[in-house]
Amino acid sequence: MSDAGGLTVGVWTKAKASGGNGGSCVEVMRRADDSVLVRDTKDRGKGPVLTFTRDEWRAFLDGASKGEFDLS
Repeated sequence: MSDAGGLTVGVWTKAKASGGNGGSCVEVMRRADDSVLVRDTKDRGKGPVLTFTRDEWRAFLDGASKGEFDLS
């Protein structure tokens, strides 16, 4: 569903471009209530999971697409 960035309910998803970066990536999952969970890939099931509302996630994706979080 596009409201949550194209995520499938109940499935952890990792970016296709995150292949050989030494584990420096995150996975995201949309829940049935449209909240979005984010976790560190290398900590699967052991580390913290952040939870965002649908609107918070959409705002993050919008900011990321506009370069608001670029370090340079």
